[in-house]
Amino acid sequence: MATTIYGVLALTFMMLMYALEQRDRRYVAAFAVGCVLSSVYGFLSGAWPFGVVELIWASIALHRFRGST
Repeated sequence: MATTIYGVLALTFMMLMYALEQRDRRYVAAFAVGCVLSSVYGFLSGAWPFGVVELIWASIALHRFRGST
């Protein structure tokens, strides 16, 4: 049950940061953090492909954050 609650919170945070990305580049970095949190949830819940994909999204978001000015 705790893993499910963590997952809901992590995914909610990630989606909120995604929705706010256009407002400020810091939201892009926060989206990357949300992807890492979601990845942890994927690995904890046994859904390792989801965990891997979220890590990939996190790296893409970090790359976008570093490239934005």
